[in-house]
Amino acid sequence: MEEQKEQKRINPFFEPYGTPHDTVPFDRIRLEDYEEAFMEGIRRDNEQIDRTINNPAKPTFDNTIIDKDDKTEGYYDLLDRVSTVFFNLLSAETNDEMDALAQKMQPILTQHANDVRLNERLFERIKYVHRHHRKLTPEEKQLLDNCYDGFVRSGALLDAEGKERLRRLTEEASMLSLQFSQNLLKENKAYTLHITDEAQLSGLPQTAIDAAAAEASQRGLEGWVFTLDFPSYSPFMTYSTQRELRRQMYMARNTEGIHDNENNNLEVCKRLINLRREIAQLLGFKTYADYVLKNRMAGNVKSVYRLLNDLIDAYRPTAVKEQQQLGRMAQRMEGRQFKMQPWDTGFYSHKLKLQKYNIDAEMLRPYFQLDKVIGGVFGLANRLYGITFKENKDIPVYHPDVKAYEVFDRDGSYLAVFYADFHPRKGKQGGAWMTEYQGQYIKPLPTSPKEGVNVRPHVSVVMNLTKPTDGKPALLTLGEVETFLHEFGHSLHGMFANTRFESLSGTNVWWDFVELPSQFMENYAVEKEFLRTFAFHYETGEPLPDELIDRIVKSRNFMAASGCLRQVSFGLLDMAYYTKKDEFTDDIIAFEKKAWQRAIIGEQRTDTCMTTQFSHIMAGGYAAGYYSYKWAEVLDADAFAVFKRHGIFSQTTAQRFRDEILSKGGTENPMTLYKRFRGGEPTIDALLKRNGIKRQTKKA
Repeated sequence: MEEQKEQKRINPFFEPYGTPHDTVPFDRIRLEDYEEAFMEGIRRDNEQIDRTINNPAKPTFDNTIIDKDDKTEGYYDLLDRVSTVFFNLLSAETNDEMDALAQKMQPILTQHANDVRLNERLFERIKYVHRHHRKLTPEEKQLLDNCYDGFVRSGALLDAEGKERLRRLTEEASMLSLQFSQNLLKENKAYTLHITDEAQLSGLPQTAIDAAAAEASQRGLEGWVFTLDFPSYSPFMTYSTQRELRRQMYMARNTEGIHDNENNNLEVCKRLINLRREIAQLLGFKTYADYVLKNRMAGNVKSVYRLLNDLIDAYRPTAVKEQQQLGRMAQRMEGRQFKMQPWDTGFYSHKLKLQKYNIDAEMLRPYFQLDKVIGGVFGLANRLYGITFKENKDIPVYHPDVKAYEVFDRDGSYLAVFYADFHPRKGKQGGAWMTEYQGQYIKPLPTSPKEGVNVRPHVSVVMNLTKPTDGKPALLTLGEVETFLHEFGHSLHGMFANTRFESLSGTNVWWDFVELPSQFMENYAVEKEFLRTFAFHYETGEPLPDELIDRIVKSRNFMAASGCLRQVSFGLLDMAYYTKKDEFTDDIIAFEKKAWQRAIIGEQRTDTCMTTQFSHIMAGGYAAGYYSYKWAEVLDADAFAVFKRHGIFSQTTAQRFRDEILSKGGTENPMTLYKRFRGGEPTIDALLKRNGIKRQTKKA
């Protein structure tokens, strides 16, 4: 009987999911389903492309750019479905078998993508439509331009020899990006600090001790285990009085990828930098940064450096004072001969903040119970936009930590599905991100092509927040609340999407615009009116005292200049790699230290490395784009100033923000969208004001 059931079983990717809102049936998917669906998806893609290029009719926007028999655009239904699930889980819930399958499928998928983009007959049709088309709506024109430009930027104009070389380069780069991520995850999860002597826990808050005890118990060990996951690492570096153990933790985290083992990323990084340079130059650009910035708000390398240098000029004097003050604090505590090291920064910063403002993360933790924070964040969205969230346990999830919600608009209509994955675990990458399992688009009705069904998105935020322990719920730091707000801002960008084409919806915008909605939401973390809606003591139910809120507000700019320069240093490093015109042969560690020197205060260590763990620019989408965080920070401070003027909960202002920015996706130039909301271009002034920075007057 079981054998008969097995024979009748259909790969869940091959049929309608039959789940609430057609959500992914994680509970029915097996490892072997992925490869079968990948290969069938490729076959269907090829079949669709053959139909398109063999269509005897003259190429038009409708019979070439839009596929009316599929999702309204492209050839991506099955392949998109399986790729989305597989690669999202590869980051959020992987294992050795998934990693091995990724290694097997990545070259096949890259080859297929190249086959599509380098298909000469298909490009000829697209090129014809690009030159001769009916009157198009602005969104249709944007899709056509993106399609044509995408093919050109993927090598469609190259000769046969150039196309073949591009294939080799992109396939190698794709595999190396995957290898970088897998190496980093293995390095991160391989290290633990196992403590059995209770005296070595001195200084640590009880929440960190309890979490370490739970981690040890989970591993079948006595004592306490600390890991490099942020909820474990950060409290240890902030509170532990054991300087040698802080050193061990710091060095473990900051040498990931440079050890003499199979996870070493030094040569991987060097090769990725060169591959991207070669790809850009093959396509007619001087550097990879020139290639990337052609489709960015910044526009060119000069504009990026202007931003980074302006920030250095504005923030460095204050950052120097901050670091001097920190050093004096350490010497008062430890003696004049004491020399600060990087593993001391968090510890003494905490002491200084406590002295200046009488506040630290542990004071606030009891008031930031995760369930209450969730309610606060959802409540904020309701107050601004009128949307509501309702957990639906019938929606399948890929891990018990994940919660799935239905989202309803102000009028009660269904808006989206929202997944939230909160805590670190073995098969999960570090950090936090937002992704989608289904994008929004309009699906035409077969009986009435001019009308359609608005297919709503399924968005997900993935984080690594503090876990609950025996007897205690998950209690967050204020920084973790900000992380939640950041990723939630991305999710709103996805949930409010209201465009015709999926490739233009939600977060499918230029990379230096995508962080605006996320960083905008972080502003609320230190707003008294927002904190009063959810910050209640998890045991007593008492609200977060006004006195503590006032201290939060007063301390918001503590070490802000140093934090800004840290971000700028990463942007400088990124640009240094990707503005190389010649082959990169330098020593990675030495190059890194020189590249960001202008934003560094004090001596640098030569035995640590950021590059080998810098996923954003090596394996993510931020290569030649890390400056985007600071670019978008200028935008978010400028945008929030509008809310401050009209009221931070102004529904009228929020509706304009939704209508002009959040719902529009990539249908227009982002500066056009921003100016429509703001009434003009942004300036750096609002950011400087928020951070309490005064412009330095240059002497003649």
